[in-house]
Amino acid sequence: MGVYTFGDAADIVHGRIGGRKAFPKKLKQDLIALHGSRDAITHTLLPEACLQIDHRIPYEISGDDGSFDPSLFMLLDASSNRQKSWACEHCPNFSGARSPDFCKSCFWAFPEHYTHICGEPCRRIDLIWSGQETLIYDHLAQQAVNDGISLADLIKRKLNE
Repeated sequence: MGVYTFGDAADIVHGRIGGRKAFPKKLKQDLIALHGSRDAITHTLLPEACLQIDHRIPYEISGDDGSFDPSLFMLLDASSNRQKSWACEHCPNFSGARSPDFCKSCFWAFPEHYTHICGEPCRRIDLIWSGQETLIYDHLAQQAVNDGISLADLIKRKLNE
């Protein structure tokens, strides 16, 4: 005879009954119409097939109201999606208060306007060097090696000159 034990109904978090739901195909098309076929973190233009839909605020924090409002989602490539997942899973808010409002001002949820990255007062920019630009990158990278500093520090130094 099987015995089943149920958890406390008070532990059910709003918006998560029934688990995650598949994203409708229309949501991806709506996001592309709004933002282009771009990774929201790196702004890299990518083929649609390389982009994944992700909740701006982690599902584990705010659940899902089932509305599929495009303002609640973003498009990410697999690498950015994993970076965001790792950062959010290690954020103090994730293991603490689980406040959606905290997430609303974080880079990982709204890279277009944020005040912190996982609670730290930081700013971030991702630069992509392609085509002929790679020659500039290679020159800067070699200069950084020659100066004994990181490429990021060299670029910051040049911006301050």
